[in-house]
Amino acid sequence: MASYIAKYATKGAEASGTVDHRLACPACGGRGRDRFATCRRCQGTGLKEGLHLDALPVTEHARRMIRECWDLGGRPEFADLRLRPWAHMLGFRGHFSTKSRDYSTTLTRIRGERAMHRATEAREKYGLPAVGDATTLVLGHWRFAGIGYTPGEAILAEHIRQRVETARAIAAEREEDRLGG
Repeated sequence: MASYIAKYATKGAEASGTVDHRLACPACGGRGRDRFATCRRCQGTGLKEGLHLDALPVTEHARRMIRECWDLGGRPEFADLRLRPWAHMLGFRGHFSTKSRDYSTTLTRIRGERAMHRATEAREKYGLPAVGDATTLVLGHWRFAGIGYTPGEAILAEHIRQRVETARAIAAEREEDRLGG
């Protein structure tokens, strides 16, 4: 069952043979009724205006699965599953790696936990104290690294100096011409 769900959950909707847009009427959410009466926009079908499930450009297998989601979504006992608004995704709502009915997380949280795990691994590898430890790391020696530019930086700095000098000379000439000198 898990591999069957993963097959569809890891693909885009159109790659699994379904459509890439919702089928449910935006006014009533696929219920066919607004607050007090039959939805005027879909005339009670629950489908988007002018849409027919049998006319969808999908495989027959996908059509049967969409139809089943639609039919089950119309039953009161499955109303909380919101199958009709998600029929285009074969009843599966949300992103497969972050949502389930029993467990929910975010990719941000997963990335944060992975970063902390990698940092802890690196600290253990290099013998550094744990994060939050009361130990203070003190470097007891200094080493002279150099002064001035590297050869590449010296070339860039000279080039910039020449450009600034040229720009100033041009500005001075223009000012002189403007004053009539």
